[in-house]
Amino acid sequence: MVSLRRIYVDFKVFSVGYLRNKFGLFFGLIFPVILILIFGAIFSGESGTVDIYAQNQDEGIYVPSGMGIGGAVDINFGEEFLRALNESSTIRVITVNPSENFADFLAAHSASEGIVIPASFSRDYVSGQQVNITVYGSPASSTSGIVSGTVGGYANYFNLQHYNGNMIIGITSATVNTQQTTYIDFLIPGLIGFSILTNPMFSLVNIAADYKKNKLFKQLSLTPLTKMEWLIAKVLFYIALSAAGFLLMILVGVFAFGAHITLSPWLIPFLILGPTLFASLGMLIGTVAKNPETAGVIGNIVTFPMMFLAGTFFPLSMMPGYLQAIARVLPLFYVTEGLNNVMVYNNIPNALIDIAVLSIITGVIFVLAVKLFKWRED
Repeated sequence: MVSLRRIYVDFKVFSVGYLRNKFGLFFGLIFPVILILIFGAIFSGESGTVDIYAQNQDEGIYVPSGMGIGGAVDINFGEEFLRALNESSTIRVITVNPSENFADFLAAHSASEGIVIPASFSRDYVSGQQVNITVYGSPASSTSGIVSGTVGGYANYFNLQHYNGNMIIGITSATVNTQQTTYIDFLIPGLIGFSILTNPMFSLVNIAADYKKNKLFKQLSLTPLTKMEWLIAKVLFYIALSAAGFLLMILVGVFAFGAHITLSPWLIPFLILGPTLFASLGMLIGTVAKNPETAGVIGNIVTFPMMFLAGTFFPLSMMPGYLQAIARVLPLFYVTEGLNNVMVYNNIPNALIDIAVLSIITGVIFVLAVKLFKWRED
């Protein structure tokens, strides 16, 4: 016979045990809420506005009366087109001086999306000649589809306005670097940054909390080994592990998928600073937490938002302004941004800025980890 009492008792015991397990409680209740908050913020209505560089090379034209604009006037339809885009809810136009080499400008600003209005835009549009707007994009960026779709929509609107939908204004696609035309080229730096975060972070959180719980730190205090030596040994291991993972991902990307990757000595600082930072951060969390379960929850709360908000999986340009500001506070942002600057855009000046910021953050976290790390509990 089924006993409701035994079912109730077993349900109660299991429920109490589950609720006492902070790690399980985090993944069962808190983590889904965090995902909803993150993805809800990223894909909210405000996130539809994408900042896009645009260069108007249009020389303008003198338009006689009869074009439906109220009389003869000097007009620049390129400016009109960009103004219409800027008034949309999806694109915010950032103008670029016409004297700039636009492809070089995008590369210097580590941007892959942009719009160029040609010099003959107004003249060809008025005379009914085919004219193409150049839309720069990358195959990996979800915002490229937003940009090309919006520009195409407004091109159709301008075609309807005076030519009954005939294809006068067309779209030409371009990339910043014509060698980089596949998704894998842009995926590899993000995955390298992801592994640099997760491997040392999760391991050191668990190791530090477990060593503290089982009194292993107390036993290590009886040896000649110092706290800094113990931490440096762990950091060196994860630097070596990150370097091995980096080489493996590069080899797989190049030989299995034909990826076009720019290798440079400027990658070395990121492969050293990144593991040092996240190993130190994991150690810091593991030592200040009261028990392994609490350490695991804190580590996940710190790590998972960084994964999604630091540009690892989603480009910052598609996020609301306040999330972009938050992303620039996250340490992982400077790892992934720096890797992209070196490997994708070959933008060394911006990579040097990322290295400088990352060095400061790493130094602070490492010092805090050593200072707060104790062999023995008070």
